[in-house]
Parts: sequence; C-alpha cells; structure tokens
Amino acid sequence: MSSNVLSGCVVESYGRRVVVAPAEGPSLPCKLLGRRLDVVAGDEVRIEKHEGSDDWTVVERLDRRNVLSRSDSRGLEESIAANLDQLGIVVAPMPLCDPFIVDRYVAGACYAGIGPLLIVNKLDLPQDSGDLSYVTAFRQLGLPVCSVSAKTGAGLQDLIALLSGKRTLLAGQSGVGKSSLLNALAGDLIRTTGGLSDRSGEGRHTTVSSAIIRLPWGELADSPGVRDYAPPVVPPKDVQHGYPEIAALAGGCRFLDCLHVREPQCAVQGAVGEGAVDPRRYESYRRLLNLNRQLDEKRGWRT
Repeated sequence: MSSNVLSGCVVESYGRRVVVAPAEGPSLPCKLLGRRLDVVAGDEVRIEKHEGSDDWTVVERLDRRNVLSRSDSRGLEESIAANLDQLGIVVAPMPLCDPFIVDRYVAGACYAGIGPLLIVNKLDLPQDSGDLSYVTAFRQLGLPVCSVSAKTGAGLQDLIALLSGKRTLLAGQSGVGKSSLLNALAGDLIRTTGGLSDRSGEGRHTTVSSAIIRLPWGELADSPGVRDYAPPVVPPKDVQHGYPEIAALAGGCRFLDCLHVREPQCAVQGAVGEGAVDPRRYESYRRLLNLNRQLDEKRGWRT
C-alpha cells in the first residue's frame, strides 16, 4: 500500500491527537502511531497518509534540540514543549505568585539548556497590589526582566524585541494573564481568556492544550496554567545547576560532592552568610533539593 510522507512541526497537541504544520501547505490533524510515541508542541515529526485514507499519522519523532519537562506527583517525567529558544515565565502582582515556583521554572529551563526570561505582567495595577520584591534577585543575576501590561499594551514593544527571532514558551501560574498576553502579542483572540475565581482569588485554567503560534517576528508556545511546577528529577549534585549563582561558587567548596547544606568549609553557605547569595534563593535551592529527593524515592530512580 503506497503512502504520502511529509515532515513538519507539531503546532498543537491534544494528548494522542496533534496538528502538524508541514514546510508547505496547510496544517494537518494527525493521530500518533502507537502508545509509546511521546510528541509535544515544537517537535519535528514525520507523518504518513496511506492511499485511500484521509487520516494522517505521526510515525516518527525526529531528534530534539531540547525539551522542557516537569515531574508529576509520582516523580515521572512529562514533556511540555520541545525545541525552544526561551522560556518566558509570566508573573503578576495579582494573583500573588509563589517565588519558589518561579525559581523552579528557572531551574527547569537551566536543566534543559533553555534561556529563561521573566515577564512581569499587569503593569497597569497599582504598585502596592502585590509583593514583587523577589524580582530584584533575578535582575541581579542578569536574568532578562520585562514589565508589561497585556491590558494597556505598555511595554509590549520591549517584550517583542526580546522575543524576536526565537521560539518562546509562555509559562506561569494560573491567573497571571498568559492567555491575555498571548492575545495582545498575536493581535487576535488565539486563546480564550478568563477572570480570577471570585471565591478563591486563584486563576482558572483557560488553556487546555499546548500550541505554537507563528508570528512575523517569532514563535510563541502556550501551555496550561499551573498552580505548581516541579522540574524533572536530576542527580542531587546537579540540582545546583538550576541556580547559577550557587553553581558558580561550588568550585570553592572543600568537597567536590558538596550539596551546600551542612558540609564544612562550604563556599555557598559562606556566601549566604556574607550576603553575597540571596537567602531566599538559597532556601529555594534547599527546598528543591529536598523535593528532588522525595520525587526520586517515589519513582525509584537510581544513578
């Protein structure tokens, strides 16, 4: 039986169903071949359609440049999006964002070799609407930070300059305005937007799939809002690579396998005591180290 064969990029993913954009022609809805094929938005794939059938099937995932992943409650790794240039972590003064989750997003990006970008949305709200003091530590680290308002358009041109020529995944906690920001950047109602829950103040989940929107100046990937995020499990010694300021000091520790918790002559603990490392970021590192161990035990991971 003959077949048509094409290659293209997954631009939308709904579990076992995806939409693939070939190099030429319209996007095509496809199903995945088998249960073990792991495909997410951003993946380059090969698809086939057999003669006499109208259905296209993804038969192969091509090599990935990188993939942003997360750990589920059992410690198992789940892919979010592939072949990214940048992770845009969206925060806002309302609802109040958990800075430790922001740290985990930054760590997940570092593990995957993806550049993090912090996007502070809702610039139109009063300055005392919520605590954004944690942003200062990221600025001091040299992390790009851009303040915008999806509602008024303030700062959008500066943000577009940081996004141009790149594929950027927008991520963040529910309610920070990711979908509204995507709509403002794309110039169309690409995603359904929703308000905060009147009862809890927490954001409703308005994005139900992973998708990539191609724009004249770059590509934006969107994913469901979350109330928590845990990066994939790594060996304990590698947790520090999610915290560049800690990893940079590790060479000054007495022990090569120092985890910077209770070890003597630890350069990182010394820097925290001297104020050279932000205490909140150091506490965040300790928390992630502990979480990494817990997830490791749940999945039975071994070196």
